[in-house]
Amino acid sequence: MQNHSMVTEIFLVGFQHLHNFKILIISLILLIHILTISENALVIALVTVSRGLQSPMFFFLQQLSFSDLLETMVIVPTLLRTVMNEGAKIPLIGCIVQLYLFGVTEALQCLLLTVMSYDRYLAICNPLRYSSIMNHRVCVKLIAMSWLLALSLTVAAQIPAATQEFCNQNTINHFLCDFFPLLELSCSDTSLAQILAITVSAPVIVFPFILIIGSYICIAHEILKIVSSIGRQKAFSTCSSHLAVVSIFYGTLIVTYVVPTRNQSQTISKHLSLLYTVVTPFINPMIYSLKSADMKNALKNIIQ
Repeated sequence: MQNHSMVTEIFLVGFQHLHNFKILIISLILLIHILTISENALVIALVTVSRGLQSPMFFFLQQLSFSDLLETMVIVPTLLRTVMNEGAKIPLIGCIVQLYLFGVTEALQCLLLTVMSYDRYLAICNPLRYSSIMNHRVCVKLIAMSWLLALSLTVAAQIPAATQEFCNQNTINHFLCDFFPLLELSCSDTSLAQILAITVSAPVIVFPFILIIGSYICIAHEILKIVSSIGRQKAFSTCSSHLAVVSIFYGTLIVTYVVPTRNQSQTISKHLSLLYTVVTPFINPMIYSLKSADMKNALKNIIQ
C-alpha cells in the first residue's frame, strides 16, 4: 500500500500578485457585497409588505432575490479572504458544504428563471386565463418544487464528490470550492462523480434553458401579432427585465463552463466566475427595480 497524507484542509489560491491594487479590489468587492445584500433584502421586504406587489411575477422575483442573497453570503466572504491574504485555507468539510450551498443556489436560479418565463408566457399568450391558472396556490407549488428539486438533485451530484479520497494535493486555483477543480484533487476514481454531475445538470440547467427558449419563441410570436406598436412595446416591456436577467445568467454560466478548466484556462474560468457569483446577484435587483414602476411606487409609499 502507498503512503498518502490525507487532506483535511483545502487551500484556495484566489487572486494573487495584486500588489498595490489589493486595497482597491477589496474595497470594490466589499461595496458590491454590501449593496447586493441591501438591494435583495429591500426587494424581499417590499414584496412582503406592499399590497401592490402581490402578483405572481413579484412573488417569483422575491424568491430570486432570496437565492441571490444566499449565494452572495456563501461566496463573497471567502472571496474577500482570498484577496486579503492572497489565498485562504478552508476545512475540507467546509469546502464541501460551500460547494453544496453554491450548487443549490445555482440550480434554484435556473429553475426560478424557468418558472418566471412560464409566468410571462401565460401573461402574454393566454391573458384571459392567466389569473385562474397562475393563482397563489400554484405559485407556492412551483416554488416548493423548485426548492425541492434544487436541494435533492444537488445532493445527488455532491455525494460522489464528498465521498472521494483527497490526499497529497490540496490547492485549488479558484476563489471558491467549485465541483470540477475539487475533483482534480482526488486520488480516487472520479469518473462516476463526473458522469453523475453531467447527468444531474440536464434537468437543472439544460431542460430549463430549453423551456425558457421555447417560452420566448411563443412570446415573440404573440407579440409580433399585435398590430399597434404601442401594444407591442407594452407587451415586450413586461418580460424585458426577465429576458435581460436570463441572458446575463445563462450567458456567463455557459461561457464559464464551456472554457476548459485546466492549465491557463482555469485562470480564465476563475475570472469569469466572478460574473455570475458577484456581479449577477448585484445587478438582478437593479434591472427589475429600474424597469418596474410598481417597485418604485411601493418604495415611495414606504418612504413617505
